Amino acid sequence: MKKPRYRHEKKFLISTGRAVIMKSKLGAIASLDKNVDETGSYFIRSLYFDDYFDRAYREKESGVVDRKKYRIRIYNCSDRIINVERKKKYDNYIFKESAVITRNEFESIIEEKYDFLRTHQNKLLQEFYYECTSNLLRPKIVVDYNRVPFVDDFGTVRITLDLNLSAAISSFDIFDKSLPTVPALDVQTHILEVKFTEFIPYIYTSVLTDVNSQSVAASKYVLCRDFIEMQRDRLKETFL
Repeated sequence: MKKPRYRHEKKFLISTGRAVIMKSKLGAIASLDKNVDETGSYFIRSLYFDDYFDRAYREKESGVVDRKKYRIRIYNCSDRIINVERKKKYDNYIFKESAVITRNEFESIIEEKYDFLRTHQNKLLQEFYYECTSNLLRPKIVVDYNRVPFVDDFGTVRITLDLNLSAAISSFDIFDKSLPTVPALDVQTHILEVKFTEFIPYIYTSVLTDVNSQSVAASKYVLCRDFIEMQRDRLKETFL
């Protein structure tokens, strides 16, 4: 069994104007991911889970170096590919694991019927069963965004522009194309992510100098939960 390879990860908050410039420059030196549609992007929807103590959320907020989080991810609101994912992070390094489930298995998880996970042949799903039953891992929030992904096998570079980050208001129905969502960031602010395994070629570092900002700890899960909680607090104040 191969030892997991952690990848470097850096994130930046950039403006719409800067995103347009970065898209043009990256398009000249890298390839778009093969899964993009005619717009040069794809739509990502993730249902994030957390345990009884909100450990994933609180550890991120507290700056805990070694942490993990679980999510179920789909693309373009389709049930063709449904992934249970676990993202482990150590400082600026990440390691992501995934396992494919069916639509029926997803519905069983939402209904808190976890028995099929316990005997699943996939180890990640077995561990997901333990988290759900022992640590009361439960759905917390749906996160949406459009991703423009650039890839380069040299240095295993992956650079993505994640646009229009939004959070669902009151539902976990990830297959609902009309699911109500609200922007979690200013509409002129987007997330640039840079991932690579061992090194990043100079041609990319020279392009990234144009980002003109420091890397940030921009967790989409935390950004969306913070935004939704802020809206709830405002509603409470309105009716007090």
